[in-house]
Formats: sequence, structure tokens, C-alpha cells
Amino acid sequence: MGQPVAFFEVISPDAERAQKFYADLFGWQVSADPAMGGYALVDTGAGEGAIGGGIGGGEPGEKNVKIYMRVDDLDAFLARAEELGGKRLVPPTDLPGDFGKFAVFADPDGNPVGLWS
Repeated sequence: MGQPVAFFEVISPDAERAQKFYADLFGWQVSADPAMGGYALVDTGAGEGAIGGGIGGGEPGEKNVKIYMRVDDLDAFLARAEELGGKRLVPPTDLPGDFGKFAVFADPDGNPVGLWS
């Protein structure tokens, strides 16, 4: 069985603009959280079991869209990505609350891909 897509993320140098754009375009509920630096969790309104996401700012000038795959072992998948020509970008990092951990690698073309456990 493959690893499911678990989360999507939009990173923009103007997070508030991006949050409004996607909310207005797709009718998503976008809730910015000041405790998370204005990062917003997204409810797409697609019902239970739908993939949720987040919209926020990143490093200065950073902009991208990435998907996060649910995995059981972040280190093992990061190592495998490197074996296949990818590059580790963010090591396993705790998320606030009970949201688990995440990591990010770049595929051989430089596209960022997230892992979540």
C-alpha cells in the first residue's frame, strides 16, 4: 500500500493575500492563528476524510505549494529520498500541540515535498 497524501500547504510572501485569494476562489474556510504567526489552517468543506491544508508565510521571498505524505518513519523516508537523488531540507520537527512531526525534502528537480507522522 502506498503513502497517502495527508496535507497540502501554500506558502506566500503575502500570507494574508494568499489566504483571502484561496478562500474567495474555492469557498474554503481559512482560519489564521496568531499563535502560529498568522499561519492558517484550511477546511476545504469537502467533508469528513477530506485532505486539509494550511496557508502561511515562509522565509523572505519564499513561495511554493507542497503536499505532505503520511508516513510512519520520517527518518527512513528522508534517507530513502536521499538515496534516490533527493535532498533533505527540514529534519524531523515537532508540530505544536498533538499534530505530530514533519520533515521536508526536495525531489531531484528541487520541488519541496513534506512528510508527516
